[in-house]
Amino acid sequence: MTGRYLLHGRVLTPTRDLEGASLLVENGTVTWLRPGPLLPLDAEALTRPGDTIVPGFIDLQVNGFGGCDATDGADAVSDISARLPEFGVTAFLPTIISKPLEEGVAFVGAVGRAEAPGARLIGAHVEGPFLNPRFRGAHEARYMVEPTPERVDALLEAGPRLVTLAPELPGALAAAQRLSGAGVLVGAGHTGATFEQAQQAVAAGVRFAAHVFNAMPAIRHREPGAAAAFLLDRRVTVGLVADGVHVAPAVMDLVVRARAGAGIALTTDQTAAAGGPPGHYRLGKVPVISDGRVVRGLDGALAGSAATMDHLVRQTASLAGLRRAVAMASSAPARALKLAGLGRIGDGLPADLVVLDESLRVRATLVGGRLAYRRPS
Repeated sequence: MTGRYLLHGRVLTPTRDLEGASLLVENGTVTWLRPGPLLPLDAEALTRPGDTIVPGFIDLQVNGFGGCDATDGADAVSDISARLPEFGVTAFLPTIISKPLEEGVAFVGAVGRAEAPGARLIGAHVEGPFLNPRFRGAHEARYMVEPTPERVDALLEAGPRLVTLAPELPGALAAAQRLSGAGVLVGAGHTGATFEQAQQAVAAGVRFAAHVFNAMPAIRHREPGAAAAFLLDRRVTVGLVADGVHVAPAVMDLVVRARAGAGIALTTDQTAAAGGPPGHYRLGKVPVISDGRVVRGLDGALAGSAATMDHLVRQTASLAGLRRAVAMASSAPARALKLAGLGRIGDGLPADLVVLDESLRVRATLVGGRLAYRRPS
């Protein structure tokens, strides 16, 4: 149920940075946003002095959270939705890693049936099985297959929102054209593509680079590879797991500078270990171990993350400033998915909002004007 709320503080729209502004939320939308103090309206105040109001965060890659794996069915996806607003996430893509194609198709259907008591469900991300086994990461190579027209047809019929593939595979460029032509965001990841192959992938319709630098060749001065091609092409939104482990802080800084802070989408690549204590978890059916900060497979390789989106925002704000960090968590993923009205703050727009305190910790989260999370006093 939506409420009527007043918020006052620094407001990042994120195209503007308004100090000491106020906004009113009612009927699920932002009724007005203006400079100056609060008016004496009959509405509940959600902010305190020193707070910052930002657009809701959008996560394009959530494998699990709080002990729940997204592949466990609609109820698990709903449980994940309920938890994510605690960390500022107002919309997300549940994600499945490489599995038999029929399981990926069933996963898309389960996401479509799931309820969203917290963060919005904006579709399913199918990461694989059209990936390069040489860059499998935590994926199981036995499930990886080529994107034949028949397999692409089966996946398209299910209706995913994002499909990540390796563009150098036989048939991958045709698959990218077919998927993007049907309105699916096509990502590249777990790929050994050369610079030239990555350029061809963008020409074919690839518009997202999944967890850039991870599960792809390093940039070399004579072999720049896929990562360089994606960073240089502004048509591509670059996914960045900015936890300081998947990509070192210095390289995070290079990514921000290379893009002037634009076209970068912070993605958590969360597993069921996120929001939970250290211990043993699953990534799909793959056993993984979390130390509370880093998640690894039994072979020691990185296997998703335990990071939360608000943590990524704080990490990135220390390098790029808060306004840029917020844009990477909100407007950039919204643009990549062409989500009208989300990732921004303005009159008449959906009230997907996050209130951050002076330490950039989440105080409250609104999803469509509904109070989805409020930190206990």
